[in-house]
Amino acid sequence: MFIDKSMTRDVISVVKEAGVLEAHELMRRHEIRHLPVVDADDRLIGIVTDRDIRSAMPYELTKKLDSDEAEESRKRVERMTVGDIMTTSVIKITPTDTIQDALLLVQMHKVGALPVVDDEGHLKGFLSVRDLLRAFVNVLGIGTPGTLVGILVEERVGQLKKIVDAITEEGISFGSVLVARHWRPDKRAVFTYLLTQDTRRVKKKLTSLGFEMLDPMQWYMDQLPGNK
Repeated sequence: MFIDKSMTRDVISVVKEAGVLEAHELMRRHEIRHLPVVDADDRLIGIVTDRDIRSAMPYELTKKLDSDEAEESRKRVERMTVGDIMTTSVIKITPTDTIQDALLLVQMHKVGALPVVDDEGHLKGFLSVRDLLRAFVNVLGIGTPGTLVGILVEERVGQLKKIVDAITEEGISFGSVLVARHWRPDKRAVFTYLLTQDTRRVKKKLTSLGFEMLDPMQWYMDQLPGNK
């Protein structure tokens, strides 16, 4: 699925000349945590986050203390602009990239959102982690009631077809099928999201065909660092 099918198009942005307090108010009003910074031609030049805003706000100002120190802090912040605190090295993505590309970027760079720009750098949209999750829910079909079934298979041609045939013969529909690496190089973990709550028959059938059933949650825990 391409990014332009999942991104938020109505993007709240700000110019670098805007005040930090103005940016803070925009975030508060629209309940967002990231503000793309654009130039007069709507080209992306930076990004400012709620963390950037908090770092710029002194303690006595965030706590709204009534004192000369708080007043001086407010004046200092009122003189600050978005350009003073924004990040200019922005991790971004294009409308023709995929949600898989976006997921890898989010994981690699530990960011919570990705501005979407065209080839000329114009801001076209915004992709948050929430947008990514919604896209994967749609792709995987897990918005429909069902059950995730994990199966350990040998790394050889024809295994996935055997699984699909066995499940189809039971009259069960698929929400999605995913194949993941396993800690054993000759094995793969297959996860089928089946649109049924009763998987007893199909699990018994798969076991009789020589497949080993996996607990999806246990498999996930085993993938965490230090657990292999």
